[in-house]
Amino acid sequence: MLERLKRADVNGSQIIAEDLLLLWSRSGSPSMDLLLKRGRDAMAADKLPEALDHFTALTDHAPDFAEGWMARATVLYRLEYYGAAMHDLRQTLALNPNHFAALFGAGVIAYETGRPELADQFFAAVATIHPHFEDLSRLRQEIDKEAGRTDL
Repeated sequence: MLERLKRADVNGSQIIAEDLLLLWSRSGSPSMDLLLKRGRDAMAADKLPEALDHFTALTDHAPDFAEGWMARATVLYRLEYYGAAMHDLRQTLALNPNHFAALFGAGVIAYETGRPELADQFFAAVATIHPHFEDLSRLRQEIDKEAGRTDL
């Protein structure tokens, strides 16, 4: 699927990316999948501390499940705990180096914390895996503009 993602057009890439994210969301354990669902439901209801509890339990009980780390990183980011979120994104990437959403999230955190060069490295990695990732070109243009690399 990753090879198809690299070669797909914009519309096709979105379908493949959604399929990959769905596949990566399956832990192989009904109880871990339930923790993921409960955490996502809490996050959708903007109950971030509750979501964090579910995702922490998930990462405690299934430390090799990349999506648990990714979900927890998302909540930590929304709570503005950027260092902890970056830690969890690195855990996600250690388990799944092709996780384009984790790479993008790490790029966003790097950008928002004043490290545009690091952000650009993360975004370049996203583009290698998922060339049509939504919002990628816009953020890369912002970084280039800040760095004075754009032509007007």
